[in-house]
Amino acid sequence: MTRLFVSDVHLGADAEPAIARFLGFLEREAARAAALYILGDLFESWVGDDDRTPAALRVCAALRTLTAGGVPCFVMHGNRDFLLGPGFAARSGCRLLADPVVAQLDGEPVLLTHGDALCTDDHSYQELRSIVRQPHWQQRFLALPLAHREALADEVRAGSRAHTARTVPYIMDVNGEAVATAFRTCRVRRMIHGHTHRPGVHETIVDGSAAQRIVLGAWYEQGSYLSCERGEYRLRELPR
Repeated sequence: MTRLFVSDVHLGADAEPAIARFLGFLEREAARAAALYILGDLFESWVGDDDRTPAALRVCAALRTLTAGGVPCFVMHGNRDFLLGPGFAARSGCRLLADPVVAQLDGEPVLLTHGDALCTDDHSYQELRSIVRQPHWQQRFLALPLAHREALADEVRAGSRAHTARTVPYIMDVNGEAVATAFRTCRVRRMIHGHTHRPGVHETIVDGSAAQRIVLGAWYEQGSYLSCERGEYRLRELPR
């Protein structure tokens, strides 16, 4: 059966079209799959497992329906929802994945990662990432009242938009040497990631051997996913 991969769905209270697309995807394509992998940024923001907004409840309920139906779903932290925790996993039936992780897919080791750690030219983002991924920072943040966390998340998103607007695009893309290092370190010849919102299949050479990097698309305008069946990988778009 087919394994499916998505990333950067960015679901939130103001993303009703994306929520509708994603729930339809779960009911149709994902329900027939052997497994679903969500490689980060399922949510536009996640400030803690006590999030009970209608959007979060709908998405978690739909994921629970999928997993209860026998389709395992694996969710990786992204740069927007790195606070997904055991409470989310219990509500949705999903299993949280480490980032990065090497998965055995049809007998081949494949590197799965959100992709933000590969964007090493974006120094200010990498500095922020190193701070917010520390357990003691997360513990302090999660101890704040929910309303305070939501307000801080709004400020961070506004800052992120401003940073994106003033930053040269290539700086926010992956760094070639970081990609090559990931291939070498993990001893793989195929990598799947999201984050950059630049979907495509990139063929490269690492230490004299062919390697492939598959980039998943974002869901802002149109849903898309990657299918893997018997070692064949295809990027697909959902109908608008």
